[in-house]
Amino acid sequence: MRKPELLIPASSLEVLKTAVIFGADAVYIGGEAFGLRAKAKNFSMDDMREGIAFAHEHGVKVYVTANILAHNKDLEGVRAYFQELREIKPDALIIADPGVFQAAKEICPEIERHISTQANNTNYATYRFWWELGAKRVVSARELSLAEIKEIRANIPEEMEIETFIHGAMCISYSGRCLLSNYFTGRDANQGACTHPCRWKYAVVEETRPGEYMPVYENERGTYIFNSKDLCMIEHVPDLMEAGIDSFKIEGRMKTALYVATVARTYRRAIDDYLKDPKLYEQNMDWYRNQISNCTYRQFTTGFFYGKPSEESQIYDSNTYIKEYTYLGIIGGEKDGLYRIEQRNKFSVGETIEVMKPDGTDLHVTVRAIFDEEGNPQQSAPHPKQVLYVDLGEKLDICDILRRQEPEKN
Repeated sequence: MRKPELLIPASSLEVLKTAVIFGADAVYIGGEAFGLRAKAKNFSMDDMREGIAFAHEHGVKVYVTANILAHNKDLEGVRAYFQELREIKPDALIIADPGVFQAAKEICPEIERHISTQANNTNYATYRFWWELGAKRVVSARELSLAEIKEIRANIPEEMEIETFIHGAMCISYSGRCLLSNYFTGRDANQGACTHPCRWKYAVVEETRPGEYMPVYENERGTYIFNSKDLCMIEHVPDLMEAGIDSFKIEGRMKTALYVATVARTYRRAIDDYLKDPKLYEQNMDWYRNQISNCTYRQFTTGFFYGKPSEESQIYDSNTYIKEYTYLGIIGGEKDGLYRIEQRNKFSVGETIEVMKPDGTDLHVTVRAIFDEEGNPQQSAPHPKQVLYVDLGEKLDICDILRRQEPEKN
């Protein structure tokens, strides 16, 4: 049985470091161009260089997305971008477009080339096609079942790698190829600028009755007819391993460090527990479920892994995330007994908050004092974000996550 890689997304240098500390085997990131998350913070070349160095120091790989479907105007910039990437040495490039693939093969052949899910990889002949062109890995289409992935594994070279999304948001369109955003707003999803119109609420207007909006009911739950639940396979790690998947990929290059830390440490422990003893994995299932529910999500589904999803498992009545914890900040350093954080949401002196640690433990700490960068005491840490120094009364480590549990909503 193959030991799978845990591949975690990162939207920024801070989140990359969090992913590394909280258990990633590899991290995937986007630069400031040519990836499919134009609205993510993304990485400057300097941040990318620092992030790759940090990851490599910890034995973690870094993959860079260049998976747009390129137009003529993009090609010259792509080639220049690959020249820069050649100097900072990421471990792989994630590519969807054949022309972009050929440019990478020519300019930086020493960097592995992985084929994005955006390239519609649904059969073993396609995998072999990319292998013969020089791809090391192919990311399976979201539409594949575990049985189909297992058949692909049996019909491709042993050393060829399969990467598969196992957790996170699902796209309504075939392998992410969507034109809705471009049609409605002029922002092209295939160029990284999706406005997520699949999450919107829709109504019907009859031509001769302008202004009369009639709801679209797919069923009694509402009108969000394009909206999908989030994928979650934490309860099915053995099936993923048996299918012969080499890399377990988490979706979320626009998510916070809290989300990344939560998902990374939960899947890390689940994978390690199963490899150590399948009975241990079963014994800890309640912990995995509890942990994975601590980050924002839209309700969960197993997607296409066990066949075509039923209406019950795919469609629901709102695009609102379920949010059980609020991200407050991340420990960035220590100075004179105070911890430096870049605060993300409000908290106050005297408040009890939680600290997430990479080993799976959580501490409850009381905020004893807050100071601004000039050393002036503050009663609270207001929003928007700013750099603060806090006394939390405990010995903490770099990249520990601060969060607050939210009260249950009736």
